[in-house]
Amino acid sequence: MTVSATAPTDGRLGYSETLPCEAGSAAAARRLVRTALTEWGLEHVVEDGVLVVTELVANAVNHTQDSSIQVIVTRPADGHVRIGVMDRSRTMPVLRCPADTEVHGRGLALVDALAVRWGTVLKDRGKCVWGELKAESR
Repeated sequence: MTVSATAPTDGRLGYSETLPCEAGSAAAARRLVRTALTEWGLEHVVEDGVLVVTELVANAVNHTQDSSIQVIVTRPADGHVRIGVMDRSRTMPVLRCPADTEVHGRGLALVDALAVRWGTVLKDRGKCVWGELKAESR
C-alpha cells in the first residue's frame, strides 16, 4: 500500500494511506497514526489516536462493501489532530448506546469519548468519518 505525505486544501501537511477494506488493515492504520503523531512530536496522544483509527477502520470494514479505504491524518488547527477514514459508502454513521449484552455498536461511542469532536463529511464518492484529538505540542 502507498503511504504519502499530503497537502490538504488548507495547506497543512498530513499523511494518508490507501488500504484494503478488511479487518487486517487496522494494524497498518495504527502504524500510520503512530508515524504521523511521532513526526509531529505528539507522542502523548498516540494511544488515543490508535484507538480512534482502529474503531473508524472497523466501522468502515463492517459497514461498506468497498475494496479499499483511505486513512488520513492531518492537523487542521493548532493544537488538534484529525484522524479520518474515507470509504465509498454514503450511509451516515450512527452513535449507538448498545445494551451491555450486545457485542457490537460501541465504536463511535469510544471515538466520541476520546475525541474533542467527530463528524462525517459527505464526498462525491462516499464519506470521511473523522475524530479530532486535542494535541498541542509539548
